[in-house]
This record gives sequence, C-alpha cells and structure tokens, in this order.
Amino acid sequence: MPVRYPAMASVFLEHPSSFEHDTGGHPEQPARIAAIQRELDQRGWLGFERVSSPAVERGVLTAVHPARYVDAIEAVSARGGGALDLDTVASAGSFNAALHAAGGAVRMVELLLDGAAERGFSAHRPPGHHAIPTRAMGFCLFNNIAVAARFALDVRGLDRVMIVDWDVHHGNGTNDIFHSTPEVLFVSIHQWPLYPGSGAATDVGEGDGEGFTVNLPPLHTVQPKVLP
Repeated sequence: MPVRYPAMASVFLEHPSSFEHDTGGHPEQPARIAAIQRELDQRGWLGFERVSSPAVERGVLTAVHPARYVDAIEAVSARGGGALDLDTVASAGSFNAALHAAGGAVRMVELLLDGAAERGFSAHRPPGHHAIPTRAMGFCLFNNIAVAARFALDVRGLDRVMIVDWDVHHGNGTNDIFHSTPEVLFVSIHQWPLYPGSGAATDVGEGDGEGFTVNLPPLHTVQPKVLP
C-alpha cells in the first residue's frame, strides 16, 4: 500500500544514495545535501515530512533518456566510475543515486497531484538540468526535472507543465529536451554567457514549441573592475 501523508503537508524527499555519489573534491559534493539537512534540523524541519524517494522506474526514465544511454551510465558505475567529461564524474554509487534523484522528482509530482502534499522539496544528487537525452554534462547524469515533467504529461495526463529554472547557469538540457513542444513552458533565469554558453534571450523555442522557451539572462553583463 502506498504511504499516505496528511493533506496539505510539506514533504522533503531524500535518499541516502545521494551521499554515495562520490565526486571527490569536486564542487558538486555530498556536503551540499548535508548542509541543507543541517540547517533544516536546526529549525525543526519547518514542518516538512521527510520522505524516502524510490528509484525511478526504467520506463519513466527512458521516456527522456534512450535505453542505451541509461545502460552506459549503469556500466560506468558498475566499473567503479570515471570521468564522463571534463566537469562530470561518476562513482560506483552514482547510478543508484541518479535513479533515486529522478525518482524523487517523480514521486513529488505524484504527491502533489494526488493532493497528499501542498508543496515539496526534492533534495538529491546528482543534479540534472544540464543533462541532455544522450549525454551527461555539467555535473548532471539524468535530467530529473525533465523526467518528472514528462511523467506528469504522459502518465498523469496533464496538458501542460511550467518549469522555472533559477540558477547561475542556464539549464541547457531541459531547454533542449522541450525546445519544440508546447507542452512545457520552460523559463530560465540565469547569468550569461557563463557555462554552458547557451540561454540567449533570442532562444524562444522552435517549431510547435516556439514561444514556449523563455530565457531571461541579464539585460547587460557587468564587467569586473580592473585595478591599476
């Protein structure tokens, strides 16, 4: 039987596998999750119900990422990990962590749509918004929010979804995944032209998705002062 939570509860979705995604001295590291948990613990968790996230179902994941790509990430982890590109690394625990990161996003969709929670926060590693369907990049293995949005559309029957991506870096993976569909309104607030160099205001989507991509970089780039 599925676990039921009080109506209107706030849920904090988490899984210990996030700490098993070992990136060494990389900026994206387990301490990010520990810091969030520590601050919330000092504040009595602010009314959040702590919920363990399941691993995402394979069919839900492959609605965004082709099976061959999922298999490739699994194989890298099975070998003990390695560098996927100059910025992105995987360890023996990374594949399982990535499954639960995507699974947490999907479970949050379920809880919200079922009325079991009024709001939710999915706190997992690895992150996701740079991952494109066939490539890991920018610390990201699977595009968690894209998997959750596709689940909401295909499985739960929503007509449209809005994603607001607020980060110093442009969410290029999510941007590209929904670039040509009107099902998802993707809005990104980011600095530009920082990594990965995408996200210009002129990028508004294409084809049927034209107008459903909204990139909001600063109106101007602040240049650092050069001291004499």
